[in-house]
Amino acid sequence: MAFVDMYVKEIIALEVALFHARARLETAADAEALHDLRIAVRRIRSLLIPVRSVPAMGPLLKAAKAVGQLTTPTRDLEVMAQELQKRGMDGAADSRRARLEIEHRLIVEHPTLQALFTALDAWPAAFRASEPGMDSAHFKRTVVKTLNKHVDKLRRALKDAKFDRHELRILVKRTRYLTQAFAQLSPLSAKAEKSLKAVQSALGSWHDHHQWCLKAEVEADLQPLAKVWAQDSAAELKKAEVELRRLARLLPKRK
Repeated sequence: MAFVDMYVKEIIALEVALFHARARLETAADAEALHDLRIAVRRIRSLLIPVRSVPAMGPLLKAAKAVGQLTTPTRDLEVMAQELQKRGMDGAADSRRARLEIEHRLIVEHPTLQALFTALDAWPAAFRASEPGMDSAHFKRTVVKTLNKHVDKLRRALKDAKFDRHELRILVKRTRYLTQAFAQLSPLSAKAEKSLKAVQSALGSWHDHHQWCLKAEVEADLQPLAKVWAQDSAAELKKAEVELRRLARLLPKRK
């Protein structure tokens, strides 16, 4: 199967996964439905990175980004409720879960989500009519160039001790998702991929705890956890810094 055919097939499979996740979200009985929906959207966005400059890809890129923005606050609320439950703060967790059923329904019925499905339906024909869609070899070279560009950017960031850690978290996440999307072309070794995942996990946990500390400043029922969250945030950042040094050694050197 040609590279472009496998590429189109993968995005169509993700559209099917989105349909299933939306149906599960609609039942309001599946705690992982929104998470899985967001994973599918994230994978679509990652697959589109190499062709994001192609005008015909614009509608799907825009629609996928909009769904990501739409669903982020609700997913954050889900994660917060899980954290509070884990910490034994059942009342605070229940008060937040009470909002989730309404928010899930709003997402399912939101025109932004429907716009994504509309864009996905139109995308295969638009892609195949574009330059990369008509030339597998050219498209594969474009993907390889994009992968190397992101890894190079990450390498430069890791060399800069003053590089903002919030920006670095986003760069790490974007690079990992891109290399996952095109695993067969990724320049990263298995050890580098494992380290990249560890960095993303540590920086993600640091970011979550940092955000929860900020919420505790304005949401009174969270204040009992502010101190432990601050300690956990510092510990996760320290863990991330250790793994970042390991990742820097594992990234491939440019030839």
